[in-house]
Amino acid sequence: MALDRLLELTVLLNDDMTNALRREGLTVARTHLLWALHQRGPCTQRALADELNVTPRNITGLVDGLTETGHTRREPHPTDRRSTLVTLTPTGALVMKGMARGRLSLATRLFGELSPAELEAFAGTAAHVSARLRDALATEDER
Repeated sequence: MALDRLLELTVLLNDDMTNALRREGLTVARTHLLWALHQRGPCTQRALADELNVTPRNITGLVDGLTETGHTRREPHPTDRRSTLVTLTPTGALVMKGMARGRLSLATRLFGELSPAELEAFAGTAAHVSARLRDALATEDER
């Protein structure tokens, strides 16, 4: 059944991600924050909270932890003295570059033998299923 394959894939991907992050001393939540910084560059904690859809208090705890481990640092905002920017340290940037390479490597391992048509069909099906799940979750949240 398709749902069984999807659930199996979800478990396998989650286990792979959790193990890879554990080796780096990271959690999923901390990695989401690092990935946002990697993609966006330095930004305020408020912007990070909005992007990750969490409370500012959660972001403070995540940034505190990542600062303690040397992945991020807080810097004065160049134009707003009331704000600080969260930025990747060289260590954090190096970890994120490694994760980006790992992401490409995983994509090659998973999809390298698929034809372009098979890959396009898979991506389209995954996008369709993801959209339906997002819609279902949004409907549940509205109740």
